[in-house]
Amino acid sequence: MMNKEQKKQYISDMTNQFDNTEAIIVTHYQGLTVSQLDDLRKKMRDHGIKFKITNNRITKIALEKTKCKELSDLFTGPTAVALSEDAITSAKILTKFSKENENLKILGGIMGADILDVAGVQNVATLPSLDEARAKIVGILRSPAQKIASILLAPASKIAILALEKSKK
Repeated sequence: MMNKEQKKQYISDMTNQFDNTEAIIVTHYQGLTVSQLDDLRKKMRDHGIKFKITNNRITKIALEKTKCKELSDLFTGPTAVALSEDAITSAKILTKFSKENENLKILGGIMGADILDVAGVQNVATLPSLDEARAKIVGILRSPAQKIASILLAPASKIAILALEKSKK
């Protein structure tokens, strides 16, 4: 049981986290074992994501003062939240974990200013992560440079043949 000071501190901490976090996903964890919760927390922590079990009544008070006040209806029953700067990674981890463990239920969340329902969180989970997107962009940008380099490195006769073919079109 928390005393009054601890409750005030909890509300202050949660308000600060809700306001300064890019993505929040709300889940129910009823039926998960302690080892399953520890495993999920470890996976989340490895990616810089906080996974916290919440006190619903006090968390609702904290939510009233934040951009996330629309989420307060989700805080019923055994609730935990994932707080991160990367919505895609947290959605991927939670979606995968919920498929492996049916006791973890994703309720919804918020990404930036957008409220997400369960389907929205699952859609976000299908997006490429930031690193995957960067790799694709680099691949696209490198492709034309590689073609130019191969042409420039080709023997002069091949360049002449290529120029002749282009002029015929």
